[in-house]
Amino acid sequence: MPPELADEPCEACTSEDEPLTESEYRGYLADLDGDVWDVVDDHHLEGAYEFDDFRDALEFTYEVGELAEEEWHHPDIHLQWGEVTVELWTHKIDGLHKTDFVMAARMDRIHDDYAPSEA
Repeated sequence: MPPELADEPCEACTSEDEPLTESEYRGYLADLDGDVWDVVDDHHLEGAYEFDDFRDALEFTYEVGELAEEEWHHPDIHLQWGEVTVELWTHKIDGLHKTDFVMAARMDRIHDDYAPSEA
């Protein structure tokens, strides 16, 4: 059985690497939470996580920030009551790299601890 995407290493790319093509990133996207993530313009990942309240959204944002610092791979994050939106891409290549999907999978794992209650 292949390892989960969230367990794979975040590998730095070089400026000589090319952004992933749609056929290359499609498999990685399938490993992410389909209710959260989409690829936009073959350029970046966008995700929207829902929360029961502002505090949980804030705590999630903090944990994602810690992950970003640890891996030195920083998303754009927008925090609001009950929702955190995230954009990920690799600036060095101005597009998607496998590391973006690894980071997204790790965010999905973090979010599992904050699953909204059923209404």
